[in-house]
Amino acid sequence: MPMITTRDGTTILYKDWGPKTAQPVVFHHGWPLSADNWDGQMLFFLSCGYRVIAHDRRGHGRSYQTDTGNDIDTYVTDVTDLVQALDLRDAIHIGHSTGSGEVARYVAGAEAGRVAKAVLIGTVAPVMVQSATNPDGIPLAAFDGVRAAVAANRAQFFLDLASGPFYGFNRPGAVINEGLVRNFFRQAMAGGIKAQYDCIAVYSETDFTADLRAITVPTLLMHGEDDQAVPIDTSARKAVGLLRNGTLKTYPGLSHGLFATHPEVINADLLAFVRG
Repeated sequence: MPMITTRDGTTILYKDWGPKTAQPVVFHHGWPLSADNWDGQMLFFLSCGYRVIAHDRRGHGRSYQTDTGNDIDTYVTDVTDLVQALDLRDAIHIGHSTGSGEVARYVAGAEAGRVAKAVLIGTVAPVMVQSATNPDGIPLAAFDGVRAAVAANRAQFFLDLASGPFYGFNRPGAVINEGLVRNFFRQAMAGGIKAQYDCIAVYSETDFTADLRAITVPTLLMHGEDDQAVPIDTSARKAVGLLRNGTLKTYPGLSHGLFATHPEVINADLLAFVRG
C-alpha cells in the first residue's frame, strides 16, 4: 500500500482511491483505530465519483509505531505533509473523535485553497477534560483509568470498549454486531501501545477552542445523542457555538460509532452536506 515519509522520517500509510481530478474527501480516524474504520464511507463516496483518501495516524494501524511525536501538532504536520505530497486542493476533511480534533487544527491553519468544507463526527472539541475553565468536563481520573487499562491489558480493554459503550451495545435491548467488534479489535491491536497510550492525552486534554474559532469554511458537526464516550452536551453543543459557519446535526439514540452502526443514515447526510 502507498506510504509517505514525513518531515521527521516517520512512515505513514495511506489509501488514495478514485479519479485524481475529482474533488478529494479526506477521512481522519479516531482512537485507537485506523483508516480501515472508514471503509463504509470510502466505498460510498468513491461510488459517488469522489477521490477518497484516508491515512493511518502515526503509531496506529500500519504506519510506523512511533514512540515520539504522538501529539496533536505532529499529527497535523503529518496531515500537512500528506496533503502536500498528494497536492490535495478544495478538499472536504471528515474526522471522527480524535480525528475531529485533527481536522479542526489542520483546517484552522490550512493553506488557502486546500480546504472547502469540514465535518466533525463525535467530536472531542472544544475540550473534554474537566478544569477550572471547563467545569462540566470529564474528570481527569476517568482518562487516567483508560491509561491504566491500556497499560495493563489493552486487548481486553479494547474488546470491552467495542462490545459496550463505543457502539452502544451495552444499552438495554441492543444486539451486539460481532463483525463490528472484531473489526474494532483488529484495528486497535495493529497499532503500537506507546502511541495509543500517548494519544489518550491528545483526545482528552487538547483544547481546540481557538481552532474552532479560526475555521472559516462551512463545518458540519454530527453527534449521537447517546454518545457515551464523548457526551454531546460537553462537546458538539459547545463546539457549534464557537464556529463561524457551523451546523450541528444530532441523532437520537445513536452512539459514538454512529457512522459504523448506521452508515446508510450518516452517509446520506454527509453527501448532502458535501454537495450542498
